[in-house]
Amino acid sequence: MTSRRPRSEPGSDNAFGAPSARKRATINDIARLAGVSKKTVSRVINRSPFVKVETRDKVNAIIKELGYRPDPQARGLAFRRSFLIGMIYDNPNPQYVVNVQQGILDAVRDSGLELVVHPCNRASPGFLDQVQAFVEQLKLFGVVLTPSVSEDDDLVAILRDLDCPYVRVASVSLDDAERMIVTHDAAGAAEAARHLADLGHRRVAFISGLPSFRSSHERRRGFAEGLAERGLELEERYVVEGAYTYDSGVACARKLLAMDVPPTAIFTGNDEMAAGVYTAARDAGVSIPGDLSVIGYDDSPMAARLWPPLTSVRLPIRDMGRFAAEKLIVLANAESDTSARHPEVRPGLAVRESTARPR
Repeated sequence: MTSRRPRSEPGSDNAFGAPSARKRATINDIARLAGVSKKTVSRVINRSPFVKVETRDKVNAIIKELGYRPDPQARGLAFRRSFLIGMIYDNPNPQYVVNVQQGILDAVRDSGLELVVHPCNRASPGFLDQVQAFVEQLKLFGVVLTPSVSEDDDLVAILRDLDCPYVRVASVSLDDAERMIVTHDAAGAAEAARHLADLGHRRVAFISGLPSFRSSHERRRGFAEGLAERGLELEERYVVEGAYTYDSGVACARKLLAMDVPPTAIFTGNDEMAAGVYTAARDAGVSIPGDLSVIGYDDSPMAARLWPPLTSVRLPIRDMGRFAAEKLIVLANAESDTSARHPEVRPGLAVRESTARPR
């Protein structure tokens, strides 16, 4: 008697694990047969550029073999999102913002991703609602957060709830390593302090940024620690609060230069405020560096264009933007190697003609 092969029940999978002819293939079937996640299958269906070629070919071959037709309502399971990277910032320094944008664009060139920017006011009562609406309405692929919005844990909690990938740029580590670009601002400020102390300056001033920026506190801390290494103290009378703007640099420098015993050196929280110090010094008849040494922070293009050229703590801001976008792409692509690391951002001092020994 000839044995007969058992027949599959109607609607059941066949002996090879593929759905029978009577059962319509689903995205779960495609994922199971390809050995990938549903999210990856959805990426392939939506022509995401962030799927390995061999994975895409394998999934497409199975889709073709099974005659799979995706449900229009189910398309974009993983990519209910656009291919837009959002840059969210509340920063009064326009050159910083432009440099970060250029870095992000360097990373996404030829990737199929585009950049959209969202300036905001972190102090606004509607700040969190506005950012949430921005992310939801544009269905962002992910976001890059720059200081000081990168320091807002409430915002980060919203992004996590929305399942929106993000990378934070900040002066200290505030999150998992794969979500952070750490700029180590205190280390850069300490180097500026040691430079001034080694030149022989004893009356040194610091013009800080806004207190709502973590970088303001980190740069003050690093500057004070650098002076302490040389046996000096950052005196409270020589600390003035600025706002990371040119105008605040002018106002703060005028206050310092009008003191009965003015400082012989000023370190500013960024180059914009350092440019303001130049203006105040010129108006007061104070020469740089003859009467006053000046150090900025960021080493923006203006630093080398001022006269005399400005000594400044160099931060690779464009590279920071590129690193952040590259990390974001890794985070958003589940098939990528999430252990990938980028070179660590380390500030360094660019010494130019605005610093010299005191008279």
